[in-house]
Amino acid sequence: MPMRVAVVENMKNTPLGSLGIALAEANAELDIYQPYLDGRLPRSIFEHGALVVLGGEQDALDDANYPYLPALARLMQRFCEAGKAVMGICLGSQILARAYGAENHLGRQLEFGWKSVEKTEEGKADPLLSGLEADFTTFEWHSDTFTLPQGACLLATSPLVRNQAFRLGRATYGTQFHFEASRAVVEGWTTGFEATIERMEPGWLQRHPDLAPVDGAAADASGLAIARNWVAMIEVATTKEPAAASA
Repeated sequence: MPMRVAVVENMKNTPLGSLGIALAEANAELDIYQPYLDGRLPRSIFEHGALVVLGGEQDALDDANYPYLPALARLMQRFCEAGKAVMGICLGSQILARAYGAENHLGRQLEFGWKSVEKTEEGKADPLLSGLEADFTTFEWHSDTFTLPQGACLLATSPLVRNQAFRLGRATYGTQFHFEASRAVVEGWTTGFEATIERMEPGWLQRHPDLAPVDGAAADASGLAIARNWVAMIEVATTKEPAAASA
């Protein structure tokens, strides 16, 4: 059976980038959901071997404007409790933290651009970050953060934002950073969100051509490694809900 992965987009212009490369290498079949447009989410956890929840402009508590968020949080929890692979990126990590009772802190700390992230001791042993240096470069774009869910393992941290990556269960991960954001993805964002970027990080757009060949290249390498490590954890899904055991 092919590997099937559900991908939840929370806004337009959120490419899979490096994660898409790793999924294509594994010949994964992708089902794309855009609940910010139609409210639709996977009906069952049994048709997909994994769930990806991407970033977005909203915050993880914005139920009034995005009423699907509570259902998405429950869906991530159900995938996790079934032992399936889950990846929440940026907003996705914040929704995952919410699902497990953590606190979402809104507007607490802005991080934007290519930044250094450090593995924790647990992160050095975790398969998600296998093959990466103790300090690795990745792309950040957020102002919200969260407390660590109870029972989660903290895998990566930074001086500005403590909770950069965590794991729950077998293969459920949240990354505050955008490891999927390859240089091609970031280049697209520079032409799609110019005003927002200039407001968040004045002058960064002018520095971008000099930063991309060094910091961007390092982030490409770490991002693809993380993506491949996570894809290797995906197990082929069953196609239907298992029958109840007989008495």
